[in-house]
Amino acid sequence: MQHAGKSYIVGVGMTKFEKPETRDWQYWDMAREAGTAALADAGVRYEQVEQAAVGHCFQASTAGQRAVYELGLTGLPVYNLNNNCATGATALMTARQFVEGGVADCVLALGFEKMNRGSLGGGSGAGDFATSPVARHYGIMAAAHGFEASPPTAQIFGNAAREHMERYGTTEAQLAAVAAKNHLHSSRNPRAQFQDVYTVDEVLAAKTVHRPLTRLQCSPTSDGAAAALVVSARFVAAHGLEDRAVEIAGQAMTTDTGESFASGSCVDAVGRPMSREAARQAYERSGLGIEDVDVVELHDCFSINELLTYEALGMCEEGASGKLVESGATTYGGRWVVNPSGGLISKGHPLGATGLAQAAELVWQLRGEAADRQVPGARVGLAHNIGLGGAAVVTLLRRS
Repeated sequence: MQHAGKSYIVGVGMTKFEKPETRDWQYWDMAREAGTAALADAGVRYEQVEQAAVGHCFQASTAGQRAVYELGLTGLPVYNLNNNCATGATALMTARQFVEGGVADCVLALGFEKMNRGSLGGGSGAGDFATSPVARHYGIMAAAHGFEASPPTAQIFGNAAREHMERYGTTEAQLAAVAAKNHLHSSRNPRAQFQDVYTVDEVLAAKTVHRPLTRLQCSPTSDGAAAALVVSARFVAAHGLEDRAVEIAGQAMTTDTGESFASGSCVDAVGRPMSREAARQAYERSGLGIEDVDVVELHDCFSINELLTYEALGMCEEGASGKLVESGATTYGGRWVVNPSGGLISKGHPLGATGLAQAAELVWQLRGEAADRQVPGARVGLAHNIGLGGAAVVTLLRRS
């Protein structure tokens, strides 16, 4: 599909991601902090924003309005979005489509979450499994593996890990290497929820949540917000924002197809086919490939999902992802740096904010503003945000 024009991110902002109930703040406080930072980063006034795409999963229906009212009362249209863990990238995609479709020249994408402590249930607002939007996914799991007492999301991804180990010989140490890498990366990120460093052995020795996944291989519940200001080429030129602008070179969202369920495999039910197709479309639209990418922020809700995503993005052959992380190819000095922010596992995972926090990290990387986390010479970044139920969004960002 041809778009009317290009779109650019000219401002980003995010709060520190926090363990729930650590700070005495409401979601609108988080949103004000992230939104104000994004506007200041761009040097744009809120009065210049024409639309707002706002993502959240656990707040009430018009929470998006309550959040942006903290930035100003201009009467602009506000769209409330909920796409499970892919909500943040859905907000970014909505903003991009408004800009590239010629609807607006300046759109705010904002995402936030105020969560409860403890493990996430079967997906945001899942309720009981009989009526849950993800009942079909858990039905696949139950048919193949039964249903245990562990947290449902950890269980379905843990069972995907078991399948990957049985099918390809992936080891528990390789899964733990993902978490050790991301915890190490987060030690350089002042906005990360956790900044502690762990060895592979320490990751393996942590409390088991659902075998083979230990606590240090699972993303936590988090409070936080992130924002991005998306504008047209015309807006960039009119306001002299060339030095701030990072192009959204290609983006695609996919949802479940028959392939997600046909095999009866948790690997497919948790989204590897969706991610593969979203990546294919994003590569095609951008004219870029994984070989052009320098830095990646991907959805490591559990360590196994980082491995599955390596395969979906074309970073390695199917089944070879354990060896890829073990080789050092996905950290500093390797072929790509994956999750320099610490990823969901260590940076935190406030559902509505995650996809926009990924975009913020990549914008800082591509501008050379990532301080101790900087990936040398980064010019192209890839963001991958996925939610069960399901949605996968892949975004390619390019610094001219």
